[in-house]
Amino acid sequence: MMPRLKEKYLKEIVPLMTKEFSYDNVMEVPRLEKIVLNVGLGEAIQNIKLLDAAQKELSMISGQKAVVTKAKKSIAAFKLRQGVPIGCKVTLRGNRMYEFLDRLISVALPRIRDFKGIAGKAFDGRGNYALGLKEQFIFPEIDYDKVEMVHGLDVIFCTSAKTDKESKSLLRYMGMPFKN
Repeated sequence: MMPRLKEKYLKEIVPLMTKEFSYDNVMEVPRLEKIVLNVGLGEAIQNIKLLDAAQKELSMISGQKAVVTKAKKSIAAFKLRQGVPIGCKVTLRGNRMYEFLDRLISVALPRIRDFKGIAGKAFDGRGNYALGLKEQFIFPEIDYDKVEMVHGLDVIFCTSAKTDKESKSLLRYMGMPFKN
C-alpha cells in the first residue's frame, strides 16, 4: 500500500511544482530522497545506558533500528576519545520516510508547546533542510514514564532540489508548517 504523502506527491505536488518552476521534464521535479534522524549524547561518555535508552527510543520513533555513532576525533576539553560511542542515528528512505514525515507533520509537531510553525531559514544552500527538536516526548510512541533522560533530536530532510527555494516549496506542499 502506498503511503498517503507519496500519493499526494505524485498526484498533486508534481504538477504544481512543474507549473511553478516551469520544468520541462517530470524527472526534474525535486523529490524527498531521505530523512536522517540524529541524537547526539555527550552524556553517554559517563553513562552508556543513556545511549542504549536513546537508541531504543529512536528505533520506536522511526520504526527502524538505530545505529550507534562514534566520535571521529579526540577532544581533551570534552574528555572525549576517538571511537567512543556518543550518539545514534537512523536514515529513512522509501515508504518508511513518507510515513515518518506524515506522522511528524500531522501528529508530532502540533504537540509542541506554543507551536507557531517551524523556521524557514535552516536550509543549507543545496536544498536540504534541518530541523532541531528539543524533546522526544512530542512523538506518541514515547512513554513518558519510561524515559530516563530528556534529549532532543535533529531531523534532516535531504531533497534532490538544486536550490533552497525549490526545496522549501516542496516541503511546504507536503505540509510542513513554516512560519512565514
